[in-house]
Amino acid sequence: MDITIHASFLPHDDPDACLAFYRDALGFEVRDDVGYEGMRWIRVGPAGQPGTSIVLQPPAADPGITEDERRTIAEMMAKGTFAGIVLATPDLDGVFKRLQDSGAEIVQEPAEQPYGVRDCAVRDPAGNLIRIEERR
Repeated sequence: MDITIHASFLPHDDPDACLAFYRDALGFEVRDDVGYEGMRWIRVGPAGQPGTSIVLQPPAADPGITEDERRTIAEMMAKGTFAGIVLATPDLDGVFKRLQDSGAEIVQEPAEQPYGVRDCAVRDPAGNLIRIEERR
């Protein structure tokens, strides 16, 4: 079977701040920036990997989400417990310095983990946990 991951979705509550984080701090390409009824969906991805994207979306755009669910999502985003993603790079220290210099919220500096990877963790402007591991 030939199957790939095309897109993952992460919520945003400030599209401009998230755009700046993913474009400027992480260096991702902006592939789409689409507005509809006062909401924005922004598709970003690493250069040279046009088939892989992150879609930054309004967290409660689904009309089937109740007001209670919207409140829960907002509370979880504020705590940083709603969503996350793992990225990988051969230059963890360089990426970490770039994120640190950008003012990103640092959760964990680069460290060897007992489960066999070296990684770091930051939060994007929406509170999403971004773990970045070093490719060896």
